Amino acid sequence: MSANSQTTSSQLPAASVALTDVQWSLVNQALTTLSPQQMLWLSGYLAGMAQSAQVPVGLVQPQDIKQSLTILYGSQTGNAKAIASELKSKFAEQNVPVSLFNMADYKHKQLKSETHLVVVVSTHGEGDAPDDAVELHQFLASKKVGKLDQLSYAVLGLGDSSYEFFCQTAKDFDQRLAKTGAKPLLERVDCDVDYEGVVATWTAQLLSKIQVELKQNPLITTSSTNSVIVATQGEQYSKKNPFTATLLQSQKITGRDSVKDIRHVEISLADSGIQYQPGDALGVWFQNDKVMVQALLDLLKIERETSISLAGQSMSVFDALLDKLELTQSYPTFVKAYNEVAQHAELAEKLADKAILRVYLAERQIIDVVRDFPATISAQQLVDALRNITPRLYSIASSQAEVEDEVHLTVATVEYQAHGSKHQGGASAFLTRRLEEGGELKVFVEPNTNFRLPENNDAPVIMIGPGTGIAPFRAFMQQRAVDEAQGKNWLFFGNPNYTQDFLYQVEWQRFVKDGVVDKVSLAFSRDQAEKIYVQHRILEQGAELFTWLQEGAYLYVCGDAEHMAKDVHEALISVVQQHGNKSAQEAESYLSDLRRAKRYQKDVY
Repeated sequence: MSANSQTTSSQLPAASVALTDVQWSLVNQALTTLSPQQMLWLSGYLAGMAQSAQVPVGLVQPQDIKQSLTILYGSQTGNAKAIASELKSKFAEQNVPVSLFNMADYKHKQLKSETHLVVVVSTHGEGDAPDDAVELHQFLASKKVGKLDQLSYAVLGLGDSSYEFFCQTAKDFDQRLAKTGAKPLLERVDCDVDYEGVVATWTAQLLSKIQVELKQNPLITTSSTNSVIVATQGEQYSKKNPFTATLLQSQKITGRDSVKDIRHVEISLADSGIQYQPGDALGVWFQNDKVMVQALLDLLKIERETSISLAGQSMSVFDALLDKLELTQSYPTFVKAYNEVAQHAELAEKLADKAILRVYLAERQIIDVVRDFPATISAQQLVDALRNITPRLYSIASSQAEVEDEVHLTVATVEYQAHGSKHQGGASAFLTRRLEEGGELKVFVEPNTNFRLPENNDAPVIMIGPGTGIAPFRAFMQQRAVDEAQGKNWLFFGNPNYTQDFLYQVEWQRFVKDGVVDKVSLAFSRDQAEKIYVQHRILEQGAELFTWLQEGAYLYVCGDAEHMAKDVHEALISVVQQHGNKSAQEAESYLSDLRRAKRYQKDVY
């Protein structure tokens, strides 16, 4: 067979039907790049792999299972990955044999050979598992999993108690592992957004427990070849040690009559040594609005210079509210702590019904709750009731190969009238309203290895990013232009109006003119009587989209998780059904295969 020959399924033996369409696409892509010598080497390698795989996992005897610890993480924004990586380091320091895997890279059948398992997983949307955890999450719910009597496990969940399905994915993993006969090492811990202290306590307990469990085994640190190494991007700078950057520009890129205020934000990383890749996010620490902080103190009749203690430090209550505590998002833990002092019967009724409380808090900030239910509360009681500010993550809208020591963001300003006053988002208003050009802000890079351009520059790319979801795709195209990538590129973009809301229009037109972008499909919902969204364009152009997928295209979705991403997924199912001549179940399996092959990636929030 020559290096340039194409192999079709009709030329292969009947056994080849075991491969899916996606697998065949990947095989064919790989074969076209190999020399005859490489093909011979590969055939021998695969034969050896097949020979070693012939021993059924179920035949492994208990005495053959070596005691060790495996840590699995499922992460949407990087927090679960960071915790899991730090856990691995702590266990390794104590000479505990430990391996670390992203759930997407973990072979499910390996569970039968595990003795000690730690699961660190986040939840997003309506109780949904993060993308890299979906396959394992589904496997544990299936009949294929079998009994795991030999396994001891611990589960740590990350979530936000403001949402209805708080830490639901962690709860699912805990329940499903328990049903297999696996035994919990510790009770599951569900962490809210302010999780550092809880994680530290849980880690200490887990370390003590694991050391007792594995004390009779040779303490030789081992790690899988697939273990994830913590990214070195940002070098010494991190969430805990952010870089003090400079705001270079905050420019409105929607029209005067737009219903949205979206800004293009440029930040200098000069002299930081920070490196990032297209697909990564930038974490931004922000200050609350000084006017809002003073208004809250006035409502509670608390003097701004009153001294309080926060995390072992003494400071004024004004400074604590300005820099340290979350005021622009409301959350059940505040209401509970506040009403222990306020003792309002109506607020107690809301607390008793989670659904009612969730609706009440959805459109209110902390100051609104205090206005609705006045109370006499001390400065320290107020501080103790609030949770710490958490940085906001923004998809990076630039390639460092293009902008060098800058980083660009696409920021939608959150600003609205409610309950008789103007409300603003915490980070968005800080970046676009309060921070002047030349002002300083603290930032860090959050790597996102689950949202990466294909390594093969010849691979086609399909990008679906309405609204600010376009941000990472600007970075993608800057990178592909610099790399002179030959792969085709197709953008699906939507917003309310063409004349007001076509973000980066001139740049996308230049990408098309320069041959970087081959196709742009637009969906401006309010430019006609019937609203049109990106999912409608996907359905309209389904035949061509499916052809691209069959040709090896990588599919990316960025933006709203609650509605857009789900609508897009349903549209993709319909496209694969119709143009791939598949059932709904087969279409879902097709997209699952794409996800496993890293060809269907989502960055949703």
